[in-house]
Amino acid sequence: MSAKERVDPAVLKVADAVGALIEGWGFKRNMGRMWAVMYLEDHPLSAAELGERLGLSTGSVSMLLTELLQWGIVKKAWVVGERREHYEAETSIWKMVSRVFRERELNWIKTALEGFEAAGKELGGKTDARRKLIAERITSLTELARVGAHLLEAVLEGESIDALPLKTIGELAKKT
Repeated sequence: MSAKERVDPAVLKVADAVGALIEGWGFKRNMGRMWAVMYLEDHPLSAAELGERLGLSTGSVSMLLTELLQWGIVKKAWVVGERREHYEAETSIWKMVSRVFRERELNWIKTALEGFEAAGKELGGKTDARRKLIAERITSLTELARVGAHLLEAVLEGESIDALPLKTIGELAKKT
């Protein structure tokens, strides 16, 4: 019996659901599928076993494992009596999610903030009505980015957050 035949259909359903979720978050679907198969297993798996279970080529498995290792979503595991490498999933969901938030989303927000601040400075003292409106809206976007970065940093530190500042910024933007 092959590894694919031994894999529980429920595991494949979960793998497909995680794959779709991960794909929606901007990662490769098979990254999520592979992580889920390892997460639901009670022992480390070799690259060959992962490829068989998911119907993936050796090259695909290798590339996916490289990316998963870089994100810290899987780790290499030593198996007694085995020479080939085995892998196991990171089981702390918070550890994985917070790393993505910290290394990706927070950087996106900070980059946008820098762009908004630079654009605001560029408008300078120009006072015609159109430029004034643009400046006010850039100020709203700048404040939104600041609040968003603060909220995300608070979440990452495990602090409670108040989303009201986001609503307030949205209400201010409507008035301009």
